[in-house]
Amino acid sequence: MCGRLSQYRGIHDFVAALSIPDAMINHVGDEPLARYNAAPTTQLALLHLEDDGLHADTVRWGWRPHWAKDRPPPINARVEKVALGPFFRAIWPHRAIVPIDNWFEWVEATDKTKQPWLIRRKDREPVFCAAIGQFPSRGAEPRADDGFVIVTADSAGGMLDIHDRRPIVLSPELAREWLDPATPRERAEQIALMQGESSDVFEWHKVDKAVGNSRNQGAALIEKVA
Repeated sequence: MCGRLSQYRGIHDFVAALSIPDAMINHVGDEPLARYNAAPTTQLALLHLEDDGLHADTVRWGWRPHWAKDRPPPINARVEKVALGPFFRAIWPHRAIVPIDNWFEWVEATDKTKQPWLIRRKDREPVFCAAIGQFPSRGAEPRADDGFVIVTADSAGGMLDIHDRRPIVLSPELAREWLDPATPRERAEQIALMQGESSDVFEWHKVDKAVGNSRNQGAALIEKVA
């Protein structure tokens, strides 16, 4: 999975599609998020379930344990290792959903340049990406080491013939189960390993190469190009 995504609709739109009935503790705001070209280290809207209900927070995309200051914070975690490896052990129990509209991948074009592609659900519903992280504590200020990673899976030879990894995208039903702290770790691992949405759920198209510069924003970046 390449490190670029869109998160442009409002948080209430995402939560409505998730169908969690409880009131949301919203630290994101009510306006459209309008992030058409979000890059790693960006503060993104993230959903996590705590004892007092569903939280919507802005959290940095990228995380590393305190003992790994000698390397850049990863933005993704491979599902084959995330539950058992030492790197993400501290945050594996802290599950979240990153609700997005689409993500981008790059593939080598015939002229040896990289052509960006947009990938989204065919039904245009939100894309619920499984994530884990360290989130703001209830009532506390965000900490410098808060962050999250998106859990990725092997895409069986290259999802859409574009990339060999992709985010684990969950249906609303499984996203709710993933978020629930009462879901056992073994069940969460099973969801991540076996029950992500298949490639049949998605569609994709070429977009303008301007998306390669993360300073570029706006709806034009998600439009189909010839």
